[in-house]
Amino acid sequence: MSVLWIVIPLAFIFAAVAVWAFVWTVRSGQMDDLDTPASRILIEDEDIVPAEPKQKPTQENQD
Repeated sequence: MSVLWIVIPLAFIFAAVAVWAFVWTVRSGQMDDLDTPASRILIEDEDIVPAEPKQKPTQENQD
């Protein structure tokens, strides 16, 4: 019976952390759009042409 003095406060702490984590995710915008990530795999990507690497300008020594 004395174990309840440990388990019940731990349960309240765990519940408080879970509620805080949920509120934090909602406020930070992670729950704004739940449909797009699920359907994004069905949308074909556009062909992306890789950009050519930029060359560093050469500095010539002028004597």
